[in-house]
Amino acid sequence: MATYIMLSTLTDDGRKTLKSKPSRIKEVNKEIEGMGAKVVAQYAVLGPYDFINVVEAPDNSTIAKISVELGSRGTVQFLTMPALPIDDFIKTLKA
Repeated sequence: MATYIMLSTLTDDGRKTLKSKPSRIKEVNKEIEGMGAKVVAQYAVLGPYDFINVVEAPDNSTIAKISVELGSRGTVQFLTMPALPIDDFIKTLKA
């Protein structure tokens, strides 16, 4: 499984949903699992993004589908980046 960092920002509708139903975060995580990926770590943050999610998915197509599916609801926007384990990155540099 590949690792991805998903930075997310709530829209006005997303903030309203979260305020009225904070457990929605965990429900979305289960939906992500249903689409073939797994949330490995998740943090609420201050600044330009509201959440940082570390997600494992089998490939770019799966994570793109998740990003489009969740983003199409109008409650959140994503910036998704593939992440390389540092040891793999070092091996690539040595090759």
